[in-house]
Amino acid sequence: MTKALLTDIDAFLEKHGVTPVSFGRQAMRDPHFVRDLRAGRRVWPETEQRVRSFMTAFRSQPDQVAA
Repeated sequence: MTKALLTDIDAFLEKHGVTPVSFGRQAMRDPHFVRDLRAGRRVWPETEQRVRSFMTAFRSQPDQVAA
């Protein structure tokens, strides 16, 4: 689960030009979230859903600018 989530996050970061720190702050209020995932952090299903919901909402906002 975590590997698939991280793959999707990395694709999101590249596509939208968002830094890992900015993504973590916006999605989870944790600037180290992506770094910790890359280091092996496990996530609860609820956390994965929250991250995926953030990415979906971000994509649906055409004026969204990367921070």
